[in-house]
Amino acid sequence: MREKAFAKFGKIIPMRKTELIVALDLELDKTEEILKTLKGKVKYYKIGPVLFMQHGVKAIEAVKKQGGEVFLDLKLHDIPNTVEQAIENANQLGIYSISLHLSGGPKMLKSAMKLAEKVKIWGVTILTSLDMIEFHQIGFRYSLQKQVQHLAKMGKENGIDGIIASPQELYYLRKTLGEDLKIITPSIRLEEKYENDDQKRYLTPRRARELGADYIVVGRPIIEAKDPLKAAEFILGEIKNEAKTM
Repeated sequence: MREKAFAKFGKIIPMRKTELIVALDLELDKTEEILKTLKGKVKYYKIGPVLFMQHGVKAIEAVKKQGGEVFLDLKLHDIPNTVEQAIENANQLGIYSISLHLSGGPKMLKSAMKLAEKVKIWGVTILTSLDMIEFHQIGFRYSLQKQVQHLAKMGKENGIDGIIASPQELYYLRKTLGEDLKIITPSIRLEEKYENDDQKRYLTPRRARELGADYIVVGRPIIEAKDPLKAAEFILGEIKNEAKTM
């Protein structure tokens, strides 16, 4: 199936299967409650530093107990030897994927991929909480778009399994990376505009799907919803191009 993407891009982009990853930024008891609620509907779950630092492997076990797969989002960024050892340990956790910062450089990426026997390695480009002003305050000399493309290309050259980037970079990343490499997009919101949101470069689930996302990561719009199951079903409908209402 092929559909037109945004008119401003003037392109026809092949549609692909897009999977939902629910971000579990919760206490363990609330995590277990969400997992039971979404069991059978959602397969993939993100465990980040907040949950993992509090509960460690127990959080991973909670997801696996309900039949889910874990994306361990720790954004590793260290010397090659340290990252290599971390990935070696990650293989023993039974997780689906783990994240690292592509800005750690080629040697770090090579070390990680060398030991990625079971776990998939997903590389972070530029955090989705950064806007153009903050991006330049850090000291990057390229444009944000060019820096994202540069890091993504470096990740691909070093055998990375997937690239994590804002959905607003999807169109350009597909041009740079082609259709084979997986792209994971956090910063998903259900509306076009949000006030007082720490996510700066976001899109809706449907638009992320249209632009070629393989996975979308959604946290607050589901876990803070009055009815998390209904919110998840709505988003699943959006990425499967099925009409649903909240």
